[in-house]
Amino acid sequence: MRCPYCKTDNDRVIDSRASADGFAIRRRRVCADCGRRYTTYERTETAPLRVVKKNGERVGFDRQKVLGGMLRACEKRPVSLEQLEAIADRVERQCLEAFDKEVPSKVIGNLIMQELRHLDQVAYVRFASVYREFKDVSQFLDELKPMLEKRREGGHEAADGASGSEA
Repeated sequence: MRCPYCKTDNDRVIDSRASADGFAIRRRRVCADCGRRYTTYERTETAPLRVVKKNGERVGFDRQKVLGGMLRACEKRPVSLEQLEAIADRVERQCLEAFDKEVPSKVIGNLIMQELRHLDQVAYVRFASVYREFKDVSQFLDELKPMLEKRREGGHEAADGASGSEA
């Protein structure tokens, strides 16, 4: 491995451990020439996952696109970036486990909606309204109906703050 500072190929590994997600090895290295330390990550090589869009077009899976859509849905909501990054990680991992090379965009959208439904109902409805391309208020209400019925059954009329006028 070449040192990112002095560009020589003379280093040694001083520490190795699994990364937080367990899908990579984190290695701390020290350059024998300049003495500086740096970190490298070793991951298994996989074929890049491709997304099959509604129109049949195939594009590479873009984790930043997934994160960007969730960030827009969670704007002004009590949801942290760490929570959204964890969702993006889970969605990507589920797609890689369930599909070899190509995943329909519909699957990705549904996985994101499942995650947001449990995290923040307002963000879920915002994401669903864009993802499902609601044409009118009746489609919007059809999406809200099961959530409202579930809240009434549980006796949580306005318990989680999701009934505000932020949507």
